[in-house]
Amino acid sequence: MREAVFAPLVARAAGVGEHSPGGATRSGEAWPPPGVEGPARAWVGVVSYEHVRRGVAGGFAQLCHGRRAPLARMNEGDWLVYYSPRVSLGGGDALRAFTAIGRVRGGPAYAFDMGGGFVPFRRDVSYVPSEPVPLARLAPALRFVREPGWGLKARRGHFEIELDDLRVIAAAMGAR
Repeated sequence: MREAVFAPLVARAAGVGEHSPGGATRSGEAWPPPGVEGPARAWVGVVSYEHVRRGVAGGFAQLCHGRRAPLARMNEGDWLVYYSPRVSLGGGDALRAFTAIGRVRGGPAYAFDMGGGFVPFRRDVSYVPSEPVPLARLAPALRFVREPGWGLKARRGHFEIELDDLRVIAAAMGAR
């Protein structure tokens, strides 16, 4: 059942879709929006798509199995883009796509009791409307992918990227 629900997304991540790399959104506006050039930084969080959807719906980020440290590295106004290697944690279809983008809100990371003794840390994020886009389509335009060992960074679950790479990803996702 779950695999059927995600089939269109998996197909789109395999290369079917309308987005292409660039520096502007579908509406032609520059990305990131004005006013965020200053101290804002850009980060990638590596999270399954199912977990990304929960975070977007709840307006929070939860990274690296609930660890506090990656969330604490981000500052208010920083950008977080999610890369989802798979649809679900621990298996499921490969996705390998950027799946959400948002801006970190103020306030520190906080513990959230999910029950059963699991108390991960979260950080509030304002997500912007966007569509998933496959990494393979953007790889030639992304500096961090061309760096040796970028896959090891991804395995850590959270790493910083340049704002130029964020612009390419946001434009391809149609972020608005």
